[in-house]
This record gives sequence, C-alpha cells and structure tokens, in this order.
Amino acid sequence: MQVLKVGKLDSDLLKNEVIDRISLKRPEVLVRAGVGEDCAVIDFGEYECVLSTDPITAAVGDIGRLAIHISCNDIASNGVEPVGILLAVMLPEGSTEDDVKTIMGQAADAAAACNVEIIGGHTEVTPAVNKPVIVSTAIGRGLRGRSASAKNIKVGDAVIMTKTAGLEGTGIIAGDFKEQLKEILTDEELAEAKALLGNVSVVRDGTVAGSVGTHGMHDVTEGGILGAIWEMCRIAGVGAEIHETAVAVKDVTRKICAHYGIDYMRLISSGSMIIMAGQEKKNEIIKKLAAVGVEAAEIGVITPPESGLVLVKGSGVDESRVPIDPPGPDELYKVVK
Repeated sequence: MQVLKVGKLDSDLLKNEVIDRISLKRPEVLVRAGVGEDCAVIDFGEYECVLSTDPITAAVGDIGRLAIHISCNDIASNGVEPVGILLAVMLPEGSTEDDVKTIMGQAADAAAACNVEIIGGHTEVTPAVNKPVIVSTAIGRGLRGRSASAKNIKVGDAVIMTKTAGLEGTGIIAGDFKEQLKEILTDEELAEAKALLGNVSVVRDGTVAGSVGTHGMHDVTEGGILGAIWEMCRIAGVGAEIHETAVAVKDVTRKICAHYGIDYMRLISSGSMIIMAGQEKKNEIIKKLAAVGVEAAEIGVITPPESGLVLVKGSGVDESRVPIDPPGPDELYKVVK
C-alpha cells in the first residue's frame, strides 16, 4: 500500500477515493465537491449561500490570523463577501492560556479587518496534535446566479494575477526560520518578508473583480500560482499559456526560494488571486483593483484544451515552453517538516 506524501492529496486520489465516493446529491446544492472547487454553493431562494473550509497546519506564529484569511479568501474567490466564520481550534498538550489569548487575538483582529463575524466553533487541548491546528469554515451570501465559477472560463480569456507569487509562503518561512535566514537576508529584508503575512487577504481582490464580472477566480493556496491555474483549467476543460516573466515576485521571495531550493511558482500564496476574465473586461478589472491599492497584471491567456497547459520561460531566443503538471505537495513542506 502506497504511503501518502505530506500535503494535499494527489488530484486523482482525491477524485477517485474521496469525491467519487459521495453518492447522495441534493437538489439544493448548486456547486458541490470537485477537484479545484474551493467553495460549495447552496440554493437559498433569492440568495446563494457560499461555504468553504480549510485547515492551517504548516504555520504556527500567525495561525490565528491565517485561519481567518484563508477561508474568507475562498468566499471572495466567488465574488461574494464573507459574513461569518467558525473556528475549530486544536491545541497540543502543554499549551498555555497565553497561547489561546494570542491565537484568538490574531483571529479577532483579522476577522474585524475582513468585516466577518466569528460565529462559533470548538476549542480543545488534545494529544492528537503536536502543534496548534485550526480548521476554519467561512460563510458568504450573494444574490442567486452572481457567484463566479471556473466553469465559465472561455478560450481567449485573460489570466490575471494580483499581488506577488509565493506571498504567504515567504511570510511563513521568514517567521518560523528567521535565525536560518539571517545568513542570507538583512534585517530589513527579513522584516519585509515577515510583513507579507499582513497582506494575505483577497477579499478586496475578489469583491472588486466580481463587481466587474469574471469567468472565475481562485485564491492561490497550496500548489502556488501554477497549481491554482491547473485546478481552474481542469474544471473548465481548457488549456492555458502562462508567461513566467509576467508573474510578479519580490526579490526577498526569490532569495528565500533559492536558499531552500524551492519554486516560488508552486509556493503557497494566500493574498494572491488568479482571475479569469474576458478580454473586454480585463483592463477595467486591473484599473479598479489599482484604485483600491491592489496590484494586478495579465500573466497569460486561456487556450483550447488540445494546446495543454504551458509555462513559457524566458523570452526571445532564450524562450522555452514546459508543461504545467498537476499540483503536488506544496513547496512549503520541503522547508516546514
């Protein structure tokens, strides 16, 4: 029997042994479990209820803050504002009251910043974990038919990315391994890297782009930029051509990734959003995002399925084209073990 790797399940295993085993299908469920689907959508008459759940397992120092943002980001990827969130907090033996105070203080501050209420959950100390683990479930509400879905992606659509690649992973590594990184980074660079965790929300990204109209959005979590694009294109049954030189990445991210021998294109990046949009709307989306302080740029185009998913590296005579493989374990797990 094959031993599973650390991180998200392989996409084929997820489909065959998890999703395909769900036999009951209720008519109220408009969007159900699927590879690459971050949110479920349930019919509530005039409105749709959008739900998403995610764990935080790799980060420790900012776990309370990240637990709020990752699930709210999923809701925002449907172009819907999150309303409420539930937290299941599992703490290892030896945890203190100060640990609880820190985690919930972070969560409360992040929830206030996202304009979302913590409406319940569960908290316990258990020998089942050896470091804090939080599972968060966010709930959003939107008018029926307004949710953005990757199923609407069309050949010719622009692929837009907000902020920078490897954003969250850079912040996590800088926070948890700062002593190691002092060998290659200045104090100012370490501070810059750690500060990226303050920019992991895509609620503005999603709601602004959703107001213009998209053909689907995906917040960039495990699997990084390429993983998010692969998942969206699998849902839609299309190909894509992505230009690596168009992908924004900070110098500090490049340095950290080079030090650990990891790929920033496949590094967890909550705070960045992939937006698929018609050519007639891409400039308006980029302009409106800039107006609220969110950097965004076109990084590629959707192609016919027979063209496959391709990453274009370099340019001119140095240009090369390589296939984009399905996402495996995130690059972060090569560092956080």
